Amino acid sequence: MTGAAPLRRADFRHFRTLSTRWMDNDVYGHVNNVVYYSFFDTVVNGHLIEAGLLDPKTSPIIGLVVETQCRYRASLAFPEPVVAGLRVAHLGRSSVRYEIGLFRADADDSAAEGHFVHVYVDRATQKPVPIPDPVRAALAALLADATPAA
Repeated sequence: MTGAAPLRRADFRHFRTLSTRWMDNDVYGHVNNVVYYSFFDTVVNGHLIEAGLLDPKTSPIIGLVVETQCRYRASLAFPEPVVAGLRVAHLGRSSVRYEIGLFRADADDSAAEGHFVHVYVDRATQKPVPIPDPVRAALAALLADATPAA
């Protein structure tokens, strides 16, 4: 692949290990491209849920995906685990752009990387709203240019 160098583990602020499944592999013997987007969704929403910032069933303000992209650099395959790195690249008034790197368990260079944009909306009206302060604070801690925690 040409272009920019792959992102590295050190570029990310939060990590989650994900299991691949037998059904994730396609006929070519590697994880199918659609599964990468599921990994993105899992690392973002898993972090929000575990931090107490999202209850998928009851939160009055939710983030809706309005854009995603993935750049594939190397194949991943079952049964190897995948480590997903997460950072925030942009934090706007009502939107956030997450960047995700997917890594083989022992690799420092990403096998894939992409972005995922949430627009925060009122659940009932589906109209954009400002990101709630507790969510904003947690997302600010993930900003790519933030000083890493000791």
